[in-house]
Amino acid sequence: MITSKSNAKVRNLIALKRKASERNAQDVFLVEGIKMFREIPAAQLREVYASESFLKSEAGRKAVDAAMAAQDRLKAVISGKKELVIETVSDEIFRNLSDTQSPQGVMAVVSQQHYRLEDLFGQRTEPLLLILENLQDPGNLGTIIRTAEGAGVTGILMSRGTADLYNPKVTRSTMGSIFRVPFLYTDDLSGTIGKVKQAGVTVCAAHLQGRHTYDGEDYTKGTAFLIGNESRGLSDGISELADVRVRIPMAGKVESLNAAVAASILMYEAGRQRRAGRKDT
Repeated sequence: MITSKSNAKVRNLIALKRKASERNAQDVFLVEGIKMFREIPAAQLREVYASESFLKSEAGRKAVDAAMAAQDRLKAVISGKKELVIETVSDEIFRNLSDTQSPQGVMAVVSQQHYRLEDLFGQRTEPLLLILENLQDPGNLGTIIRTAEGAGVTGILMSRGTADLYNPKVTRSTMGSIFRVPFLYTDDLSGTIGKVKQAGVTVCAAHLQGRHTYDGEDYTKGTAFLIGNESRGLSDGISELADVRVRIPMAGKVESLNAAVAASILMYEAGRQRRAGRKDT
């Protein structure tokens, strides 16, 4: 059992929790909590750390047994797959490792995912994408990814200035959707949007100066929604790349909505239209 803060594995876990550069260098990220632990694809699971009390609980034993069984199935089809070892950590050390105020007692090191632009289109002839420019709030980003899965979004494109998807706060907010929604960061957002448009996708900007309300456009064809920074919105250069600008009407004295809320409204309107099969419903 690991009981020392100076243990090399403990130091590495803390570095992975705090530093995006370390996560990228090792091509991994951290997942914490029993629900997220159960969501991890077996092929991506690298290391598991559990508190002493967690391993003594019924929920803990069931979760670990399920993970080990999945690894055994994986080893049966992948030659040379390493044996998964569950590292026991004292409750005190686990509290230091945790990114939450009430640790659940299980943490894993997981391989990062790598997608190409074409992966964001999914298997559909009419893809539904989100394009995020410089979103900064980890909670917003995590909520958007979780909502995107529920709304049927096929992929998410992000500017390099957007918050790190592998930040523990973002990962936790996705509630497992991070493992199922393809995403891609780009250093050239303008150029990549151009490629999206070349693929026949209509780019719609959520904008306060939109000519039409969001429910007055047709999203049943290939569609991508542009969502801007929480405080500044979309930059002029990115906004000008949109084929259509749409606005969400506001009552009272409200000027704008939270980025995650605005994205959710647009995603679910697209989903509603697609389920109905037509625009004017």
